[in-house]
Amino acid sequence: MGPYIEISDTYAGYALSYFCVPKHYEEDLENILIPSGIIQDRIERLARDIFQDVKDEPLTTVCVLKGGYRFCTDLVDKITTLNRYHGSVSVPVNVDFIRLKSYENDSSTGDIQVIGGDNLKGLKGQNVLVVEDIIDTGRTMEKLLAILKENEPKTIRVASLLVKRRPGSTGYRPDYCGFEIPNKFVVGYALDYNEYFRDLNHICVINENGKKKYAVA
Repeated sequence: MGPYIEISDTYAGYALSYFCVPKHYEEDLENILIPSGIIQDRIERLARDIFQDVKDEPLTTVCVLKGGYRFCTDLVDKITTLNRYHGSVSVPVNVDFIRLKSYENDSSTGDIQVIGGDNLKGLKGQNVLVVEDIIDTGRTMEKLLAILKENEPKTIRVASLLVKRRPGSTGYRPDYCGFEIPNKFVVGYALDYNEYFRDLNHICVINENGKKKYAVA
């Protein structure tokens, strides 16, 4: 895994009063772990690292829906910006999608369900970049990579905005990582809790009130 920003277990985050959050979530969040501006700056650097590694070869990004859609959109946008302004290197980018389900409430079930996505046979011979929002235990990503490898891509790399430090992890590490975070359930920037909080720009820690309010019975 390449360089990443480590957020310590003792980091208290930012008070909600320092930034703008939707009124309907103000009672549901513990703190702001990563403000949106820092997210964007970190993605810009990840885009540059990927761009320099891939160089002139075509790249097929596989966006893991739904949580990865904002990260993938911003990452691809920053790579294509580099294409416009970098005179000697240009990376053709295609985007495919896959939808998985492995969470119920705030826990990973450990059982990956592929419930949507394009025909993965088109990945044969391609340089593939899997774009994921968060690596939790690592089991979901390891199972997904096994599925993708069956389609014989030329290369597979993984970019994850977040990697969580938690007991029970398989130890899997992506090729590109934005932030390593404590073992807390985070929402925002398209990361959800039972489909809520995707409309939150910052990455925040959900509190017990939020978990109870939006829990699936």
